[in-house]
Amino acid sequence: MSTLLLAIFLVCAPGSPVVAAEEPGISQQCMLDLLQNGPADMTVGEIRQQCIQKDDEAEGAATGAGVKTSPATGSASSRMAADRKVVTSPFSILAHKPNYFLLGAYNFKGWDATLYRQVSNNPDYFNKKVEGQFQISLKVPLALDLFGDRMDIYGAYTNRSFWQMYNRDYSEPFRETNHEPEVWLQFDNDWKALGLTNVVNTLGWVHQSNGKGGVLSRSWDRMYAHFIFEKDKLVLSFKPWIWLIKDKTESDNPDITDYLGHGEFRAALSHKGHVYSMMLRNQLESGFDRGAVELGWSIPVYNYPYLKAYVQYFYGYGESLIDYDRKVNRIGVGIAITDWIK
Repeated sequence: MSTLLLAIFLVCAPGSPVVAAEEPGISQQCMLDLLQNGPADMTVGEIRQQCIQKDDEAEGAATGAGVKTSPATGSASSRMAADRKVVTSPFSILAHKPNYFLLGAYNFKGWDATLYRQVSNNPDYFNKKVEGQFQISLKVPLALDLFGDRMDIYGAYTNRSFWQMYNRDYSEPFRETNHEPEVWLQFDNDWKALGLTNVVNTLGWVHQSNGKGGVLSRSWDRMYAHFIFEKDKLVLSFKPWIWLIKDKTESDNPDITDYLGHGEFRAALSHKGHVYSMMLRNQLESGFDRGAVELGWSIPVYNYPYLKAYVQYFYGYGESLIDYDRKVNRIGVGIAITDWIK
């Protein structure tokens, strides 16, 4: 009886931290049930959040709004579940690839200034060995729950910039910017093999360009498939692609697949807030001659939830479009806002 009176007081009292049932998205019955039957150490805030989540899931199931209630067990599933919860709100923009800013990326070798000297008609132009690099990657839902809740359609844009922010001798220019719009069909899955669960597969188109002309122009269009697997905190992905071109001689980069190959493999592991990631590209295909490896490590900053410290190392070909045929060796440190997985 005392518990019931406490529940009524919490719900109805002016200035109460629990929002009254008239507020959309919070069920009074849910709060009363948890107050009576929930764990003894459960806080009012935890009760409120759990009831909001249950009501959101129920509403999504009733309206077909895209909230799928399959349990999120692994790191990839957790990321997808978080996306689905946000995507039901109009005008939602979600993180796609990692969003980060490398405040200092040190180049051991590979950034060639020859073409910039040619374009600027300045034989003395040079690139600083340290620059800033950042990536902004966002996606939006275009259509959800098609063909009986089996397929979604997404669009995305990724901007990756290489900024000579410490090169004051030449007005701190952007050495290179790669633009990457894409659209894809997404199919959720639950196949299991070799202890892994295939949680999602996609089929998409992507255009990548540096937006420049003349000798600096680089671009290509691809169709790709993407297969994502998980086991607890480990996520593996395989992404093969096909270059959509009829005549390579008309391209600004006719031999780009000799360096970037026909696909890439990624792995990411989440452990106590840290995320370790690895990308391998064109290693076996080129006989370990023209491949690339990228290693990433995002590090929690105390209990601050909005960003992490970030370290990224790249070795090989294709760091950027302008350097697709040059071997780059660089390491960068900065901050990560979002990562591949939670």
